[in-house]
Amino acid sequence: MTPLVTTPPHGAASQNSPLADNDLAATAALLMQSRQTILPKHLATPGPDTDQLGMILGAAATAPDHGQLLPWRFVLVPQAARTRLADVFGAALIERDAAAMPEQVAQAQEKAHRSPLLMLVVVDGQRGDPEIDLHERIVSAGCAVQNMLLMATALGYGSALTSGKALKFTGLRALFGLAEGEHALCFVSIGTVQTRKNERLRPAPIDYVSTLSP
Repeated sequence: MTPLVTTPPHGAASQNSPLADNDLAATAALLMQSRQTILPKHLATPGPDTDQLGMILGAAATAPDHGQLLPWRFVLVPQAARTRLADVFGAALIERDAAAMPEQVAQAQEKAHRSPLLMLVVVDGQRGDPEIDLHERIVSAGCAVQNMLLMATALGYGSALTSGKALKFTGLRALFGLAEGEHALCFVSIGTVQTRKNERLRPAPIDYVSTLSP
């Protein structure tokens, strides 16, 4: 697998030069523009190896964190634990819909077995300074997750965020040992892309930027 971002050649412009700044900005833009959501059903082995996983998880540490609370954590779900998660997904569906057909339950359970790397994102709304709002903590977690997705992209992997009503299921909270005040935010899936969809049209700044009147 060929990484998207490579090390500059020896003799390239120094880090403090305008050329280096331009090259760095161009690389960053390429990386961000290259990131796509690849649904877990389109992610397969191989997943990140131990060193690559360390790089992906380490990227989260550079996220902004007001008060240095570290208000988020990640729980890896190895293959050996996927059946337990599958049982929870099935039970969550049955709790919502007691009339769910066996094939619907099986479909819900199957989602636990997709993608070689799977982790749950957990946000703590009570850790540290109580004056720091939950919304700030979620923003910090979002930045940490985006950093990981970009690192995964740079390493040549596809990724996705998934959510759903099962995140609020008491059985899922019990499985992951969530404490009071902790929230299951989403799942992160990372793996080798099997099918890549056409690149979607990205919004332009004019679509989401305005200026406050003087």
